[in-house]
Amino acid sequence: MLTAFADTGAFNERLERDGHFVFADGLEAATTATTVDGQGDTPVFTDGPYLEAKEYLGGFWVIEAADLDEALRLAADGSKACRGRVEVRPFQTEDSLRDLLDP
Repeated sequence: MLTAFADTGAFNERLERDGHFVFADGLEAATTATTVDGQGDTPVFTDGPYLEAKEYLGGFWVIEAADLDEALRLAADGSKACRGRVEVRPFQTEDSLRDLLDP
């Protein structure tokens, strides 16, 4: 586990050096989560994660990449460093939301 932290730190330094780094951080265990549903008149707070799952988000990177191919290459390096799977998703933009709502 200590090696994974060191390798992830080195990967973060590389992202910064190469101009890809925006923000990254780790998260506490999913068992520390509180799920909040504020859609009704009174918010409902529930201890625990929103979904029951074997896997959960342990941390994240926000990066700048020229395109999806570059993002996937960086994700592969990040996966190797942290010794876990990495999911790649773009931020939702006004254009992507418009495309989703008005196909």
